[in-house]
Amino acid sequence: MPARPSVHLAIPVDDLAAARQFYGEVLGLEQGRSTDHWIDWNLHGHQLVTHVVRGGATAVGTSEVDGHNVPIPHFGLLLAPRQFHVLAERLRTAGTQFVIEPYLRFPDQPAEQWTMFFLDPAGNALEFKAFSDETQVFAR
Repeated sequence: MPARPSVHLAIPVDDLAAARQFYGEVLGLEQGRSTDHWIDWNLHGHQLVTHVVRGGATAVGTSEVDGHNVPIPHFGLLLAPRQFHVLAERLRTAGTQFVIEPYLRFPDQPAEQWTMFFLDPAGNALEFKAFSDETQVFAR
C-alpha cells in the first residue's frame, strides 16, 4: 500500500541550537534524525528539515493580503481552530514576536480563517491558519 502523501520541506537556519530550541521547545515538534548540520522535524506528519546555511533565510518581499503585508516566501500548516489558538498562546508565552498577530481574516466569507505569521530564529517566515469551515480551504 502506498504511503499517504506528505510534504518534505528543507529550510535554511544559521544556528542549529536555536532551531532545536524553537522547533522542538516552542513549536513542540518531535525531533527525528539529525547530524551536526541538520535536524529532521515531524511537522504534523510532514518532514521539515532545518539545514545549517551561513546567513540563514533570505527574505524576498511581501504581498498585500487583507490589509496586511504577508512575508514572501513563507510556509506553515492548516490547523483545527482549537489547535491554532493553543499554538498562538504557546507562542505568546514563549515571547514570540508576530509579523502579523493572530486574527480572523475574511470574516463571514466562505474562506473565513484565523491566521498568524511569525519568524523562526533564522528569519524563516511561518504562517499557521485555521479555517472556520475546513471544506472551504479551496473555495473560490
